[in-house]
Amino acid sequence: MRKIVHIDMDAFYASVEQRDQPELRGKPVVVAWRGQRSVVCAASYEARRYGIHSAMPALRAEKMCPDAIFVPPDFTRYRTVSKQIREIFKSHTDLVEPLSLDEAYLDVSENKTGLATATEVAETIRAQIRERTSLTASAGVAPNKFIAKIASDWRKPDGIFVVRPHQVEQFLKNLPVKKLPGVGKATQSTLSNIGVATVSDLLPFELLELQSRFGKFGTRLYHLARGIDNNEVRPDRPVKSISSEQTFADDLNLGELSQATQASAERTWVAATKSDRIGRTVVLKLKTSKFQSITRSFTPNQRPSCVEELTACALQLLDKVDLPSSTKYRLVGVGLSNFIDAETEAMQPELFDES
Repeated sequence: MRKIVHIDMDAFYASVEQRDQPELRGKPVVVAWRGQRSVVCAASYEARRYGIHSAMPALRAEKMCPDAIFVPPDFTRYRTVSKQIREIFKSHTDLVEPLSLDEAYLDVSENKTGLATATEVAETIRAQIRERTSLTASAGVAPNKFIAKIASDWRKPDGIFVVRPHQVEQFLKNLPVKKLPGVGKATQSTLSNIGVATVSDLLPFELLELQSRFGKFGTRLYHLARGIDNNEVRPDRPVKSISSEQTFADDLNLGELSQATQASAERTWVAATKSDRIGRTVVLKLKTSKFQSITRSFTPNQRPSCVEELTACALQLLDKVDLPSSTKYRLVGVGLSNFIDAETEAMQPELFDES
């Protein structure tokens, strides 16, 4: 039985800005560049009360809260703080799997400090983060990764939620299925159509039935509904790709995919900004109504440095799809791959001058 802790910093980018600029404390802060195509990287909890969230177009956020204070992101500073936090993690366990600059899984089944329980480890880490960075973090403690991640969101901000092994079934019972990892809008819609709104609604379905409806993901759904997740915490797992996909309720023609492609690019960009690594190659993924998968990729001379450049590359790849005009598509995705460390880019800028 593993003891997993998921640590998630509270409104990380915005909180760093409020910490370093006291005049911003208590005010709606939006971390984003200005511009027609800019997207929100982070929003303070004061801004979230207006419905503002990451990956939202910055212009829309401005309309939702005209008094919001927009601050351009400073990823060099955020990475410095993130490294401080990871040093705290490593003082407790070597089994640390960063998901982004502001969150990570920790396997504390055995810990370096001799603390008796995973809960004590999580509380100690939260206290050390507050002491050393003046920032707050929320934590989820559970027997596996997916429950720990859900639990860390339960008492945000600055909270902790513990799910012990004997509490897993009760914890999941009334959980909305949309909270399960991998359940997006399209899957949620399909589940709703068969009467599934909560995890308890999912339990009566046999494995074979879920597999027939959802393919490989049906197996995952079957296990998640029963609290089963055997994925290990993998320390320092290199980022191979970052992507965002959208499955449509109704199949679309190629000419109708531009808006969804742009939206996927924007979500991918926000996710990529939270990574310690930088992607050079833009990847477009499509899936036809007959489940045929198509990918197109492009490596520009200089890696995309903003969401506008990523979107432009993705739309160019969309223009290169040469299937018959009658082809319908059920999914579009935009990704970044061919990653290198941010520090490597700073040391070797000539890498991006190649033809």
